Amino acid sequence: MESQKKIERTRKSVFVYIQELKDELKKVSWTAEEELRFSTKMVVLSMIFFGLGIYLVDFFIKGSLDSIKAVLYFIFG
Repeated sequence: MESQKKIERTRKSVFVYIQELKDELKKVSWTAEEELRFSTKMVVLSMIFFGLGIYLVDFFIKGSLDSIKAVLYFIFG
């Protein structure tokens, strides 16, 4: 019997938690759909831009190091 009461309390507490969660979500100020789409586009474009920038810097550094390596190999054999 004691375990049955414990199960009922757990069920009630879960139900109360879900109800409180619903009440709190009603209070949330949600972002407008248009603003959300604009923000998403800006994030995606920023990621592409910065990713491309990092790639180009990496490509330049790798090319520079390879050039230094080639010169050193030419000088010292």
